[in-house]
Amino acid sequence: MPISRMPRMTALGADWWNDSGSPEELGEAVALGATGGTSNPVIVAQTIKAHPEKYAPIIDGFVGDHPSDTEDEIAWRLIHWLAARCAERLFPVYKDSEGRKGYLSIQVSPKFYRDAVRMAAQGKQLAEIAPNIAIKVPATSAGIAAMEELVASGISVNATVSFTVSQAIAVAAAFERGACRWQASTANPRPVPTYITIMIGRVDDHLRRVAEAQRIATTPGVLEWAGIAVFKNAHQIFHERGYRGTLLAAAYRHDGHWSEIIGREVLQTIPYTWWNRFNQLEIDPVVTLDRPVATSIADELRSKFPEFVLAHDEGALKPADFIRYGATRHTLDQFLSGYADLVAQIRPRMLPV
Repeated sequence: MPISRMPRMTALGADWWNDSGSPEELGEAVALGATGGTSNPVIVAQTIKAHPEKYAPIIDGFVGDHPSDTEDEIAWRLIHWLAARCAERLFPVYKDSEGRKGYLSIQVSPKFYRDAVRMAAQGKQLAEIAPNIAIKVPATSAGIAAMEELVASGISVNATVSFTVSQAIAVAAAFERGACRWQASTANPRPVPTYITIMIGRVDDHLRRVAEAQRIATTPGVLEWAGIAVFKNAHQIFHERGYRGTLLAAAYRHDGHWSEIIGREVLQTIPYTWWNRFNQLEIDPVVTLDRPVATSIADELRSKFPEFVLAHDEGALKPADFIRYGATRHTLDQFLSGYADLVAQIRPRMLPV
């Protein structure tokens, strides 16, 4: 019987995470070699909606046990409950790796994206759920300040809402400052794993929206390489300079988002449906991270899309501009809508019949 693709990827030394809100789906991924997990408000809302028979009784229990809670408070009790169970599924990986792997990334409230103090405070609270929790914080200027504070407190962080090389480098610098503060404040500091997500599929999505709005014609398939090119450039810079933080690819849209960035120095966080798809492909995984994007593709992207240059080139965006980048605005709006959807699913369980 042929070996499935995800264990073959792991055998190459290329780790991957499960991107899902479901403990059961995470358990399946760990059985195939996944070493971590991620979640966000959109995913949690989708998980609850997909399995009402499982989660409605849990929500009802929280509502009954906490009669004065708001909808938001019940939503966060549910998020904490899910996170604890997902972290438990990953704890053997965390223990076996002596804390280097096995982390569950859980995101701060999307409502706090402008407030560094609130994001850091909530991140510290979320980190208490389990020892193998990493806090997802958006890579805006406020979020980067919160990330530094969390790392300075010895808490693992995963930068999210991140699409550009400029964001990745700014986050790495914040991680370095936070790590120095952590080491100076603690007699025997343990290592603090940190991660920098680049949402490669959302880079492609953004350029497609630009192409449609501006009626930019492109060679078929070229836009599918935009996020890959950004990620590969970030990896090359990180590798050459030894920046702090592991680059993490996310937001899958096609097979190349998996097959073209397999490497030992980075991670992939893959939605449950996508890694199941990849697991059955005829494509045999090989290390492709250092394989450059074709010059013709890169040249076309650069010549037609200033928004690609902003994502790809170091220093093309300043921290104050991160929140203005189109993919950032679109993703923050989607995360806010996903959180509102989660609260909307809880509301009927709270209103008397």
